[in-house]
Amino acid sequence: MYAKRLDNLPPYLFAQIDALKAQKRAEGVDLIDLGVGDPDLPTPKHIVDALCEAARDPATHHYPDYLGMLEYRQAVATWYDRRFGVKLDPKKEVLALIGSKEGIAHIPEAFVNPGDYVLVSDPGYPVYKTSTLFAEGKCHPMPLLEKNNFLPDYSAIPKDVLKTAKLMFIGYPNNPTGAVASMDFFEETVDFAKDNDIIVVHDNAYSEISFDGYKSPSFLEAKGAMDVGLETHSLSKTYNMTGWRIGMCVGNAGLIEAFGRVKTNIDSGVFDAIQRASIVALTGPQDCVDEACAVYKERRDALVSGLRSLGFEVTSPKASFYVWMKVPDSVEFVAKMINEAGIVVTPGTGFGASGAGYVRFAITRPVDRINEAIDRMNECGIRG
Repeated sequence: MYAKRLDNLPPYLFAQIDALKAQKRAEGVDLIDLGVGDPDLPTPKHIVDALCEAARDPATHHYPDYLGMLEYRQAVATWYDRRFGVKLDPKKEVLALIGSKEGIAHIPEAFVNPGDYVLVSDPGYPVYKTSTLFAEGKCHPMPLLEKNNFLPDYSAIPKDVLKTAKLMFIGYPNNPTGAVASMDFFEETVDFAKDNDIIVVHDNAYSEISFDGYKSPSFLEAKGAMDVGLETHSLSKTYNMTGWRIGMCVGNAGLIEAFGRVKTNIDSGVFDAIQRASIVALTGPQDCVDEACAVYKERRDALVSGLRSLGFEVTSPKASFYVWMKVPDSVEFVAKMINEAGIVVTPGTGFGASGAGYVRFAITRPVDRINEAIDRMNECGIRG
């Protein structure tokens, strides 16, 4: 009755977590949800106002441009230049996405043939793997280990895998570990990609959520990166626009053209009114981003200090809104948290085999709820 490829797809992690949350809420449990990375802060008012104005314009009610409004792509190029010093041709090196998840899901369709290997960060965003499986490629996990600062070890990838590897997914600031990458690492990645004829896809969705003076780079800042790579980004985390579904893919013009051919055959683009509002987000005042980061920093500090007070060893992340914590058994820990304390966290195993022994906390709830979570853990005897 259904395609065999569905047999190879794992259940989507966050869909499973949503089902478990619904069950607990139906039982009357007051859940503190530190599981999914969905900002609880509202989209800034000037962006919402821009959407309302654009939606009232009948000119936005028709099919949008498949590749994105040129004005939106120009705004992306301007933002990349201002933020990273990366210069992009909006007509050839920028593509609008229906959120970066959609882009990541469709990129392998342009470059991966059945049986080709895709190098996938492990632990990593689950869509890296599922998009590969939809394209009938084979995933080769690149373990992100604490001893390597959660960066992949390219020398550990077998030669026979490299012979048919076409694509690589990485992402820093990293989901789920919260790790960051240096320009030296990105330059090493460019050299590795050129030596092995591999396309790099860098998922940069969390670059603007940073703390303590840290500024996250773009992969495309590395020398030669435009020769081998694409970078996906999103307005979701930067401007609290997760439900709006808009992002961008930027990079090598030939790769953008090939990916654009896939998208023109699959979707009809992003609603023009959302694109107009996104132009306002990218080109308007950025105080809202700084204000959001200040909120997340306060939450990060509350969570990290609280977990440390319970005896857990926790690294305070420089970026992203995730705290990655080592535990003896991630599945057992997650079950104890939700069943005994009414707290939702995400098991590291949901992001790949190398996530075993870790859990991910999302700092997407107010400080008072984070403090309450720490109190509940203490009362339930959940300590390090």
